[in-house]
Amino acid sequence: MRGIFAAGALDVFLEQRFFPFDLVLGVSVGASNALSFLAGQHGRTRRCFLDQMSRPEFIDPWRGVRGGHWMDLDWLWDAIEREDPLDRRAAASCGVEYALVATSVQTGTARYLTPMADDMLEALKASCALPLLYRKTVTLDGEQFVDGGLSDPIPVREAYRRGARTIVVLRSRAAHFVKNARVANLLGAWAMRRDPGLVKACRNAAAVYRDAVEFMTSPPPDCHVIQVAPAAALATGRTSRDRAALERDYALGRALGREAIVRFEHIASGETLDKAG
Repeated sequence: MRGIFAAGALDVFLEQRFFPFDLVLGVSVGASNALSFLAGQHGRTRRCFLDQMSRPEFIDPWRGVRGGHWMDLDWLWDAIEREDPLDRRAAASCGVEYALVATSVQTGTARYLTPMADDMLEALKASCALPLLYRKTVTLDGEQFVDGGLSDPIPVREAYRRGARTIVVLRSRAAHFVKNARVANLLGAWAMRRDPGLVKACRNAAAVYRDAVEFMTSPPPDCHVIQVAPAAALATGRTSRDRAALERDYALGRALGREAIVRFEHIASGETLDKAG
């Protein structure tokens, strides 16, 4: 639910026709935000956060305790497809290179999926299938996947590897936030002990996150990183449904999105940009 912050920034990008990007990478709910952005669907993700994603049919902790999905992605995908569908064909034909990050159950490593319109929803679900909260995996071409945040939560190194030299990063965590190994990581590894790849990903998650933050803090000399991140923790938590908190974080995303455009244009005015991501 913290993704509503990025939804605010991306809506401002659409309003101001700020689209200098040659590459867009999305992880988990960020993948959903990214595809709506590429499709030009202004306001869609905000509506989804405040409507379908805030319904108890999607988030129900007691259902999770009883052995069901804490976050029922199957119900959510059906509801959004009926009521406020993603324009998959517009996203697929946007002319920009894009990838959705998912984690391979077998290896625990990141996979960068580039779905076309017909398989976009399943690839998106794979990127969002957070283990334990959603109790299934998603199978694509015979391979099982879960949430991309386990293996590459902030794919700045992948963007750089693909040639991006001015990178805009939308984060739902404070700019100074660094993930440390927590009891939750150990519990997650224990819960997924039947899948050695996921155990490895869970144990390495904090180190992978710290590595991405290190890259953003000290990028290579030929790279600029613009973080769009709150100064402190958002009012919204992972499974919050408080409308006032969601609206505040959406408004904050809009404000910091406008600042990011100014920062990007300042960089662009000082040099020739090879590629933006």
